[in-house]
Amino acid sequence: MNEQTRQARPEAWAENITRADRDADVMTIDLVEVFQVIRHWLWLIVLVALACGTAAYAFSKFVLPEEFESTTKIYVLDKSGAGGTNSQSTYSDLQVGMQLTKDYVELIKSRTVLEAVMKDNHLDQTYTYENFAGMVNVQTPADTRIVTITVTNHDPALAQKLADDIRKRSGELIIKTMQIDAVNTYEKANYPDRKSAPSCGRWAVMAALIGALAVSAVVIVRYLLDDTIKTSDDVEKYLGLSNLALIPLDESVMAQSEDSSKGLRHKRFRKKSGRN
Repeated sequence: MNEQTRQARPEAWAENITRADRDADVMTIDLVEVFQVIRHWLWLIVLVALACGTAAYAFSKFVLPEEFESTTKIYVLDKSGAGGTNSQSTYSDLQVGMQLTKDYVELIKSRTVLEAVMKDNHLDQTYTYENFAGMVNVQTPADTRIVTITVTNHDPALAQKLADDIRKRSGELIIKTMQIDAVNTYEKANYPDRKSAPSCGRWAVMAALIGALAVSAVVIVRYLLDDTIKTSDDVEKYLGLSNLALIPLDESVMAQSEDSSKGLRHKRFRKKSGRN
């Protein structure tokens, strides 16, 4: 806008400058104000977090089914491995044995083993192979020839029985397929007396955290989208204008003033009526 236009329309020029300054300030986020807004609504954030945590705890404890884990361990001994009667173990033999444990894992979770265990326990009509395989976890600790088999089920006794049956069936398949000496039972399946899942405390903490973050996000978004002028500081900050005076707005004071004015008018009316 040139000098002549500025002199001809000073109000429009000032208005454009004010809008430009305000648009530039909108892009700036005052972190102090954000924290003040969060602090103002902290009671709501805490209330929602407690409600979400309580609901999640109750849901995990009374609605979700409990799960139990039973674990058994086996030790695989091949013909050239440690403990062989006609050969002496070497470092290379141990390395080969540890590499073969990966093959043992595949054999344990094979369809041959799991479907046979399902049939033995009359679970072939309840679970599919994929579902049952998801209940079985096979691990091989580092630098060992021990294989750990863990079965998860809603029934602790059934979990123990399934773990032992998988150990027996897989041992037969490993001996037959890998042509090794034996699969020794390192540890039998235990009876799980405590549930492994769900963790009610973890559910409560996660739900409370999600609830608090959700409410905080809503509060912050509302603060960022609210561009109304509320205080005299906002007038100076966003409009660049100085405040000459402030008029307090109190509805209770206004109501009292209206009631007092009505009373005065009523008294005046009575006085006038008495004179007449």
